[in-house]
Amino acid sequence: MRRTLPALCLALLLCVPAARAYGRSPGWQVAVVDQASRRVLVLQSAEELMAYRGPDRLPVVWGWSADRAPELADLAPARSWTNPDEAKSRVRQGRRYLLTTASGGLAAVVEVATGRTRWAADLGRSVNPHSIELLPDGNVAVAASAGGWVRLYAASQGPRATAFVEVPLADAHGVHWDARTGLLWALGGSALYALRVGGSPAAPALTVVRSVPLPGPGGHDLAPVLAAPGLFWVSTLTGLWTYDPAAGRFTPVHLTEPAAERDVKSIGDEPGRTGRLLTVTPEHTGPCDWCTTVITLHRPEGTRALRGTHLYKARWWGGW
Repeated sequence: MRRTLPALCLALLLCVPAARAYGRSPGWQVAVVDQASRRVLVLQSAEELMAYRGPDRLPVVWGWSADRAPELADLAPARSWTNPDEAKSRVRQGRRYLLTTASGGLAAVVEVATGRTRWAADLGRSVNPHSIELLPDGNVAVAASAGGWVRLYAASQGPRATAFVEVPLADAHGVHWDARTGLLWALGGSALYALRVGGSPAAPALTVVRSVPLPGPGGHDLAPVLAAPGLFWVSTLTGLWTYDPAAGRFTPVHLTEPAAERDVKSIGDEPGRTGRLLTVTPEHTGPCDWCTTVITLHRPEGTRALRGTHLYKARWWGGW
C-alpha cells in the first residue's frame, strides 16, 4: 500500500502562507517532488533541514498538487498526475512559477502566489513527460522520455493551447532555456542538443544547431551551474559532469562518496555561489525502485531522511 504524509503535515500545507515560499527563512529553500503524496513540496532551507528530526511533521512551507486544482479537472489528474517527476522555479515578469510534469502525462505551469494554473496539458501516459521549461515569450518546452521528443508548445496563446513543434530526441529527460545564448538545451539518453527557437510565439519553430554525444549512457538531469554561468550540470547513469558549451567539453564531477555520483536524478548548486550541491539518488528498495526518502547535500556533506516520502527530484527553490 502506498504510504502517505502524516495528517499534521497535510494541515501544515494548508495553513502556511504561500509568501513563505519566497525565501524569507535563512538560506535557500528546497523543492521536492514527492510521489507518495502526489505533491510538489517546498521545504525549509538547507540549514533548517539539517536540524529537522521528524517524523512528526515535515518542514514544509508551501505545496501544490494537481489533485487539489479544480481548474485541472478536465485533464483527469487522477490519471495524468500519476508519479510527478519534475519541479522547477522560474520568475518571469516579476511572477514566480512552478513548472512541473508527471509520468502520467500532465505538464503544467502554476503561479506560486495564487496557485492558479497558467498553462497545462495532458500529453498522455505513454510518452512519460520528464522535464519542462518556460521560455521568455510564455511558450513551454517539454521533454518526454518514452515519447522520444522535445516539444515547444505555444502556451503563450492560452491556458490549454496545444499547438507545438517537435524535435526527435531518444530518451529525452531534460530541458533548459539558456538566456545567455538564447538556446534551448535538451538532454537525451545519449546526446545533448542545442536548439534554436524561431518562428513566432503563436507558431514557434525549433532547429537543432548542435548535437553532443554524452560521456556516459543514460542522460537524466540537466541544470545550470549557477556558480559558473554558461556551464551545465549533466547526470548520467554512471556519473556526474559539467558541460562547457564554449569549449565543447564534459568535465567529471567527483563527490566525497563515488557511489553518490551514479544514477543521480537531479543535481544543482545553491544560488548565491556557496558551492553547496543538492542531489537525489534512488535507494532501489521498497515499493518505489526509482525513488528515495533522502535528500543529500554536498560541500559540506549532509543527508536528511523525510519519512513517508517517495522523492524523485529535489531542486533549490531559486528563480533564475
